[in-house]
Amino acid sequence: MALIIPLRAVPNQAVTVQLNGQNSQINIYQKPQGLFIDLLVDNSPIVMGVIAQNLNPIVRDAYLGFIGDLAFIDNEGDDNPVYTGLGALGARFSLSYLVPPA
Repeated sequence: MALIIPLRAVPNQAVTVQLNGQNSQINIYQKPQGLFIDLLVDNSPIVMGVIAQNLNPIVRDAYLGFIGDLAFIDNEGDDNPVYTGLGALGARFSLSYLVPPA
């Protein structure tokens, strides 16, 4: 199961959201090299400066202490995300929280 995290089409943003009981802050920022993401839980860094790629998990490793994972999805093709296409449902690129299996 996946949950879409609402984003805005702006070059830099911070989103605070509860993900499976985790107080999560997600920072998304556009650089010339691409779109990047930071993930913090309870103000502690989980991953920082990860480049956003289509369908590529962001956290990847359970030992980092995050339950689940995040991934960007291109809803219209197979491109890596850029901030101009970000949004929630219906946007070109969406950020999905991937709920771990029970």
